[in-house]
Amino acid sequence: YYITNNLRMNEVILSIAVCSLILYQIVSCDDVVNGMVLIIPQHKLVLGRTKENFDSKKDWKKLDVKPFLISETPITNTKFSKFVSKKKFRTEAEVFKWSFVFEKFVSDDIKEEISNSVKGAEWWLPVEGAYWKHPSGPGSSAGRKPDHPAVHISYNDAVEYCQAQGERLPSEPEWEFAARGGMRDQQYPWGNGYEKNRMNIWQGKFPKENKGKDGYIGVAPVKAFKPQNPFGIYDMIGNTWEWTSTVFGVDSQTRMPQYTLRGGSYVDSVDGKFNHRADVTTRMGNTADAGSDNIGFRCARDATRKDMDDRKTGKQEL
Repeated sequence: YYITNNLRMNEVILSIAVCSLILYQIVSCDDVVNGMVLIIPQHKLVLGRTKENFDSKKDWKKLDVKPFLISETPITNTKFSKFVSKKKFRTEAEVFKWSFVFEKFVSDDIKEEISNSVKGAEWWLPVEGAYWKHPSGPGSSAGRKPDHPAVHISYNDAVEYCQAQGERLPSEPEWEFAARGGMRDQQYPWGNGYEKNRMNIWQGKFPKENKGKDGYIGVAPVKAFKPQNPFGIYDMIGNTWEWTSTVFGVDSQTRMPQYTLRGGSYVDSVDGKFNHRADVTTRMGNTADAGSDNIGFRCARDATRKDMDDRKTGKQEL
C-alpha cells in the first residue's frame, strides 16, 4: 500500500481507513482534496452481478474499465450555483417553467393550483416554478441547503455542467465500479448486508409515511452519512438518482433516447417492495430532458498520464 509522504499523520490515518488496499483494486485518494477520487481498476467489472442474483449458467459480460476520476460527492447546490452564475446558465426545468416534486414537499397553496399528476404515480406533482434553485417550488430555496445535491437536473444540464469543468458524466460501468468500492458481486457499496444509517431511503408506508429513521424524509446533505465504500465516496446509493452517459434505451411513447440513471433515491426501499431496491445494481432510464426533485449527478474524467505519474512521485510504502 502506498501513500504520498507529505500527508500529515491524521490524513494518513484517514487514508488508511478510507482508501485501503482492496484485494483486486488500488485506489489513490490524492484528488479528494479537489473533489475527485482517482480509481485504478485492477480487475474486470461484471455489471449488475451480485451473490444474490448470480447464475453460473448466465453469460455475464466482463467489462474493462480504464483508470478514471469521479466526484467524491454528487454536485451540490453550492457548486451548481457558481456554475450558473459564471455561465449565466438556465436549466431545462427553468425553460419549461415546471418540474416534478414529491407531493409531501409541495405546499397546500400550490397543491390547490395543480389539476393533474402522473397516472400510477400520483405522488409526483408538476409544480410551476420548481427547479434547482427552488426545489419544492416557489417559497423554497436551495440557498438554505448549500450542501445538498442540486436536483431537477436533466441529463442535458448535467452534461453542460461537467463539460464546463473539463469533465464529463461517468459511464454506467465507471459509476458501478466506483460504487462497488473495489469489491466484487456485493449488494451494497460497503458489502453484502444491509446496514442502517448508511443511505437515505424511504422507511415507512409509501407514499404517505416516511418515518425518517435514517434522519431524513427528503433529500439529505451529500455527506449526511459516512463514505459508503472504501474509496471514500459519498452518497452513491439512495438520496438522489445520478445520470450516467450510457444509453438505456428508447422511450416507448416519444421514441426519444433514454439515458441510464443509477443509485436510487430517497423514495426507494431496502427490499424493492415499492419503487426500486436501493443497491449497487439499481438502474432506470429517462429522457435527456427529464428532471425531478430526486435527480442529480456527479462528474468524471479519464485519468491522464500526469494523474498516474503524480501518484508515483514522492510516495513511500507504509
